[in-house]
Amino acid sequence: MKMRAFCLSLLFVSLSASACGTPEDTPERPFGTLREQAELQQQWLAERLDSVLPRLMRQHGVDMWVVAMREYNEDPVFSSLVSPTTFAARRRTIYMFFDRGPEQGVERLALGGSSQAGLYEAVRGTQAAPDGRQRELWGRDQWTRFAEMVRERDPGSIAVNISEQHNFSDGLSAGEWEQMRDALGPRYARRIVRAELLPIDYISIRVPGMLPVFRDMMALAHEIIATAFSNEVITPGVTTTDDVVWWMRQALNDRGLDTWFQPSVDLQRNGGNPEGSSPVIERGDVLHCDFGITALNLNTDTQHMGYVLHVGETDVPEGLKQALATGNRLQDIVVSALQPGRSGNDALFASLAAMREAGIDGTVYSHPVGNHGHGAGPLIGLWDRQDGVPGRGDVPIRPSTWYSIELQATSPVAEWDDQRVRMALEEDVHIAADGTVSWILRRQTEFHLVR
Repeated sequence: MKMRAFCLSLLFVSLSASACGTPEDTPERPFGTLREQAELQQQWLAERLDSVLPRLMRQHGVDMWVVAMREYNEDPVFSSLVSPTTFAARRRTIYMFFDRGPEQGVERLALGGSSQAGLYEAVRGTQAAPDGRQRELWGRDQWTRFAEMVRERDPGSIAVNISEQHNFSDGLSAGEWEQMRDALGPRYARRIVRAELLPIDYISIRVPGMLPVFRDMMALAHEIIATAFSNEVITPGVTTTDDVVWWMRQALNDRGLDTWFQPSVDLQRNGGNPEGSSPVIERGDVLHCDFGITALNLNTDTQHMGYVLHVGETDVPEGLKQALATGNRLQDIVVSALQPGRSGNDALFASLAAMREAGIDGTVYSHPVGNHGHGAGPLIGLWDRQDGVPGRGDVPIRPSTWYSIELQATSPVAEWDDQRVRMALEEDVHIAADGTVSWILRRQTEFHLVR
């Protein structure tokens, strides 16, 4: 009740200040104004379309790539292909990428969509309506124009986003596919291919300008977690885990930011964990959180550990420190297995073999991160699939990509009568163009402390 009364009083003060229009009410903008963010995102988009996409189309042997969708049923690759001011497909939008060779480059066409500030050639065919006015092509007429454009370019292969295994490669709906196939006719329908790694690689590969911004996002995530796991937010014996969760959500909202999932906070306690979904945090508890930030079409993913000191206690018990160090050792093992060209499953098997050799009891469930929290690219295990992930784990690791090193190591703690304590950690890394792996910011090696 004390926490709730405190939060309501803060809300009243905030609303009162807003009504008075005080200068203190100016919102913090850690990544600039929306306009400034959009300008930066537009630069990234231009670089990805100019340099990353042509290389990938040639690498995967694709002459033409077609990404077709309707409003509010967008392909997963959509947000990586359009300007930050485009929130949805327009009616029906068909993006067509045609490789004219290294000298002329990849032609970018948007049939039914906008030019995305000049990055595409917008194609808007019209026809006469019964009242004599011109109207935009619609339905089968739009597909007829699409087929004409394909015939004019005569590509040897036409890649579409259909996949049985990969969610990021399966954005073409059944209705769009049937109409596309019918419009192309047998001759060009035979040239359809499922280049499943093309959208995965395009979404996952980062351009250099993204890294400094993502590092700043990670720094903010660390800052919010450090405050959440402190006496500024937690009063032992009063504050619940849900209180901390909602404080974290609000801390993002107050900065004009959002998250891609509801944060979580849980705890472990000497003698047995408490029942209930939102227990009160007590002294001696080990805390854990899972937290992500969304900004500029990028997403972070972080898990940290905290400890609530007993009265008179000045430091974390040595056994808990050793348990965290064991989690850090498992992080080192997974990072060393993260090698470009190796599949996610091979990285998992190498990690688990080294983990067992080191005598660590743990599980590995790391994943790509970036435009999506659980991003495009190879999975390195799932928490319940330590024997590999067919399909999604067979994708090769690429340079110039980001990963969340997500895992847990469980260790007996002497001070807790050898009760086993789980260190669930998650930190994001960058695989550079030369294949070297580094923490995007840093990793947790010491507990956050509530005094």
